[in-house]
Amino acid sequence: MTSKRRLFVTTALPYANGPFHIGHIMEYIQADTWVRYQRMQGNEVHFVGADDAHGAPIMIAAEKAGKTPQQFVADIAAGRAQYFDGFHIRFDNWHNTDGPENHQLAQDIYRALRKNGLIAVRDIEQFFDPVKGMFLPDRYIKGQCPKCGAADQYGDACEVCGAVYSPTELKQPYSALSGATPELRKSEHYFFQLSSPRCAQFLRDWTAGVNARGVPRLQTEVLNKVREWLATDDSGSGGLADWDISRDAPYFGIEIPDAPGKYFYVWLDAPIGYLASLKNHFDKGQAAQHWHLPSRTTQSFDEFVADPAVEQVHFIGKDIVYFHTLFWPATLHFSGRKTPSQINVHGFVTVGGEKMSKSRGTGISPLKYLDLGLNPEWLRYYLAAKLTARVEDVDFTPEDFVARVNADLIGKYVNIASRAAKFISQFFDGRLGYAAPTTDLYDAARALADDVAAAYEGREYARALRDIMAHADRINTAFDAAQPWVLAKDDARRAELQDVCSRALAGFWLLSVMLCPVLPALTTRVARELFGLERDFVWSDATELPQHVAPYRHLMQRIDPKQLDKLFEPDATAPTADAQAMTSPAAGPASSSDFISIDDFAKIDLRVARIAHAEAVAGSTKLLRLTLDVGETTADGVPRLRNVFSGIASAYRPEDLVGKLTVMVANLAPRKMKFGLSEGMVLAASSADEQAEPGLYLLEPHTGAKPGMRVR
Repeated sequence: MTSKRRLFVTTALPYANGPFHIGHIMEYIQADTWVRYQRMQGNEVHFVGADDAHGAPIMIAAEKAGKTPQQFVADIAAGRAQYFDGFHIRFDNWHNTDGPENHQLAQDIYRALRKNGLIAVRDIEQFFDPVKGMFLPDRYIKGQCPKCGAADQYGDACEVCGAVYSPTELKQPYSALSGATPELRKSEHYFFQLSSPRCAQFLRDWTAGVNARGVPRLQTEVLNKVREWLATDDSGSGGLADWDISRDAPYFGIEIPDAPGKYFYVWLDAPIGYLASLKNHFDKGQAAQHWHLPSRTTQSFDEFVADPAVEQVHFIGKDIVYFHTLFWPATLHFSGRKTPSQINVHGFVTVGGEKMSKSRGTGISPLKYLDLGLNPEWLRYYLAAKLTARVEDVDFTPEDFVARVNADLIGKYVNIASRAAKFISQFFDGRLGYAAPTTDLYDAARALADDVAAAYEGREYARALRDIMAHADRINTAFDAAQPWVLAKDDARRAELQDVCSRALAGFWLLSVMLCPVLPALTTRVARELFGLERDFVWSDATELPQHVAPYRHLMQRIDPKQLDKLFEPDATAPTADAQAMTSPAAGPASSSDFISIDDFAKIDLRVARIAHAEAVAGSTKLLRLTLDVGETTADGVPRLRNVFSGIASAYRPEDLVGKLTVMVANLAPRKMKFGLSEGMVLAASSADEQAEPGLYLLEPHTGAKPGMRVR
């Protein structure tokens, strides 16, 4: 039996100065998918992350906000959970680099590097902003790139040609804080001697090597880039330079031992934050209990990270390769610690082939996506369907997004269960039955599971999903060819009908197991609600045949292209003069530009609704939850009720509303709120000046109106 793997997995640490963007979410989905696959295989995984909390940008932003850096970072961190929960991203631990664990680890690693003779101290000339009265961090100095001449480049690297240099090499430098021309002043700095022959040789060997599983540590294109950085000419010049790891006060960071007024440069302690978050995870006692892991996880943090069997895997973007493939492994190795087993690099997210830009309407806000009620697993699937093991940008195209999700998830995958389960429930009381032999089912399941497992392991998600959907096509083709709707009309062919539908549902079971890493919420429902398991799927379920199915319940809806339009609409930052006039109590009669046509009005489907039930909403002082009868029925003739949240709690008691008629907008797109799904809007009247003339009045049709009647 193959021994289970032990994995320590991280994503890049986001800088704690703002909300997550879609690039963060893509990286988290990529890593989370890989982690979920590993867990389904029974492997031990510790998936941790943290906010990168240090550096001058945080210090400057906190000062502008009138907060301490610690409070500024805490306020940013408080908003992280809504992203993780919203997109089903399951970290075991989330920390920040200003925690005590990182202070201790960073200083311990520095002391080890110093003991190993790899720390040098020397005076350097550094840019000083005479207006701000501080030495300028690299990213706050801009000028022309010394290599290619590109303007407005930062003081540490050129975004045009990729060159890495020191700020003093910039041409025509200026302070990004004040615009002043900076002055060169001397300051004592601390260096990690990355240029030493032993560092250079170690990195040449390490970057070109393989891990314990025989897999290259770096992707081919990443290795090629690293070799450029490591290369020297015939005279021995070129190659790596020593790494300046210190900054002068004032600076928000970790103090360098025995060096008053000196702090570690943020990129020294940021990667150490991976270890700090893991240590925090262990110290909280979660490592051994969170996933019901074997007793061996009673190891201490130090024992775990030193264990040769533990694999350390990082997921990062292509913009931070230099730090993760050179500084980070060298820092670990020469401080006596294990180096990463694998560094997985991905590209950026583009929209319609262009770099994201809010001003051009090509930006995607993850929170706006969720607030609009768009299914997070649509995005998980779409991004996964484009992700490969190569360092390629992932392009989001709205039309492609709609087409791919609707065709694959609804037209191919969900379609199988919605059709086959109906016959099994109607004719066989949910019991599945297979005509012998079933060898073909087992063989197909084993072959698909092996192919998809290899793809997930290698981060070839696009290939995995292509294989899965190709199998869905085969299942649908076989189902259509068997014509179960014809078999259902012939009592003598009941066994044949049961076999056809059971095979389709066995295929749906297999597809669901394979889709678990990408669609965790949906497949949990399939496992528990449709197939009656008391747990989520595990990978070995792929070669099992289900024996019972519950009546089918709706699993996922199609994307309405109109839903995406709002995602790309720019958010209004301030009302226009016209908008202000329209909301002002003093506004006069409507101008001709304010009129709508009768066709515009006809688009609004107003219906009479009966309030079947009303209740207060826990956690809200404004909302009532209304259950409305709008005269609708299901295909089986069962009355269909709608759920609507209405902000009328200040004017009505729930018990006074039950049985009343009102008017609702019936064709309003459903909206996902934190309290649940709202499927319409009830109409109420109020004064234009609610302070001068308070009151809220629910519209009530005249006696004789019935639920479902159209308001014209």
